[in-house]
Amino acid sequence: MLVGVDLGAPHFDGELQELGLLAETAGMDPVARLTCRRKAPDAALFVGSGKADEIRLLAEAEGAQEVLFDQALSPVQQRNLERAIGLPVNDRTLLILEIFAQRARSHEGKLQVELARLQYLSTRLVRRWSHLERQQGGIGGRGGPGETQIELDRRMIGESIKRTKERLIKVKRQRRTQRRQRERRETFNISLVGYTNAGKSTLFNALVKARAYAADQLFATLDTTTRQLYLDHAGAAEDGSAGRSVSLSDTVGFIRDLPHGLVEAFQATLQEAADADLLLHVVDAANPGFPEQMAEVQRVLHDIGAGGVPQLAVFNKLDALDESRRPHALQDTMDVEGRSVGRVFVSARTGEGLPLLRAELARRAQAAPPLNNPTSGPATPIGHNHGLHSRDLDE
Repeated sequence: MLVGVDLGAPHFDGELQELGLLAETAGMDPVARLTCRRKAPDAALFVGSGKADEIRLLAEAEGAQEVLFDQALSPVQQRNLERAIGLPVNDRTLLILEIFAQRARSHEGKLQVELARLQYLSTRLVRRWSHLERQQGGIGGRGGPGETQIELDRRMIGESIKRTKERLIKVKRQRRTQRRQRERRETFNISLVGYTNAGKSTLFNALVKARAYAADQLFATLDTTTRQLYLDHAGAAEDGSAGRSVSLSDTVGFIRDLPHGLVEAFQATLQEAADADLLLHVVDAANPGFPEQMAEVQRVLHDIGAGGVPQLAVFNKLDALDESRRPHALQDTMDVEGRSVGRVFVSARTGEGLPLLRAELARRAQAAPPLNNPTSGPATPIGHNHGLHSRDLDE
């Protein structure tokens, strides 16, 4: 059963469509939906006792086995709701973590998901524990004298978080070594970013003829994939020069209310966007809510230090637009946070507009200033690295 509470936020999803897609992506089947409006969350039950009873009755009538809230719940609210409703209660944060745990494939991705999951669980040790009695001290006891089970569990999770962070530090050190190699190659780096299910992986496959996993679902791609993309620049045939190879990276999609712990845990993966020379901001042009989705992507980009990277807006799914909504021109400019950003309309599925996009990418890559060789000058600051390696990052 899906539950949403309108607290006055401008992006409230009254139909709970996105939460339903998240639930289906995690392998669940939504059987009922309920929304309500409150000025502020109830401290104990988030929705209040009367609405909690209504949720319980509707869940029983529809045969629901779990209740999912579209907003983040505190540990106390979650525990109280489970007692009042009599069913497991989870929130949007845990749902996203569950999807990430199912989809992560690379070693780094799995470590990042595990870290975010442990950090989430560390605040919810009071949930559903029936063994919180005092531990018995003495020889053979699991904890110290008088140590409660919850203290022991908290210490064990803390140790797991520490070990996972240490392993991620090693992975980041390997990435720094790889970045130094990319810098020496002086490769122009392009990263695909955008709201989840905007068609980034489909566009990636269309541009580089790759076979990265793409599906009409949320978070189909979690692990960054990089391929070489050869671009012919205008005038290459006349002056006898060759085109230019660039590195194109497909990254994880963003989503509204992305758990802050996930943003921190996926810092290494999202660093590909911060290190890019150009960001292709892929937008689902057929989604009426694309302005809100674009704003959310911009917020996350600022959070990871990629807010100042040059962008090119790619409005995808042109084939899904009604004739009345089709643009008069396939290339123009638009205002993004007070700055003019180039825009190209494409259909990654049919190929419409892709030649125009390739030409624009070639123009920008050709106009890019020569990249500094890090071996002959000062170190490149973090967040302004240039270039990517040409093989998969997730191999």
